Amino acid sequence: MSALALVPRLDLSQAGALAAELRAREGAPLELDAGAVTHLGGLGLQLLLAAAADWRARGLPFSIHPRSEAFDEAVTLFGVDPDALQSPEAA
Repeated sequence: MSALALVPRLDLSQAGALAAELRAREGAPLELDAGAVTHLGGLGLQLLLAAAADWRARGLPFSIHPRSEAFDEAVTLFGVDPDALQSPEAA
């Protein structure tokens, strides 16, 4: 499985780079490492939600592990269950 470490501050300034990284990994199982994330902005979360939905639609594993406490807290503050970012195939 392809692994991608997320940057500590995942905000507007990093959205383009994240989108490009996700596009480069389309069509293959993907695991994201959010263990070092200290800040997650709304656009970063939108990209991750869209990627999770895309991978799910293709029937491919998509997971975010490990996840920092700050990552999970930010996701929850946006009203999203952090486990919603996992595809059933990744479980």
